[in-house]
Amino acid sequence: MENCIFCKIAAGQIPADKVYEDEKVVAFLDIHPKAPGHTLVIPKEHYPWFQDVPDQVGDDLFRVARKIARDLKVSQAADYVRLGIVGTDVPHTHVHLVPQKLGEPKAHEL
Repeated sequence: MENCIFCKIAAGQIPADKVYEDEKVVAFLDIHPKAPGHTLVIPKEHYPWFQDVPDQVGDDLFRVARKIARDLKVSQAADYVRLGIVGTDVPHTHVHLVPQKLGEPKAHEL
């Protein structure tokens, strides 16, 4: 989509702190993180809503999200990684991964 900031990030037209990229999915650090390591995982193709994502793309998206969540748990010394799909700020399907520690206040809602 022409004016989608996430499409531009996926195409390399806008810089981002990318932590993962393959032919279908890209992940990068959120510019307004709710916690250190807050990462967004997106399909490179534009799908405004999560329910619009084809099965294979969804499988790829969640495979990458699980991998990054495991990495974040280690790199951020987190007890778990919260996952959220909101999609109202940027109409391009994206998964939020927010590292969290037990006993600490939750990061602000996504």
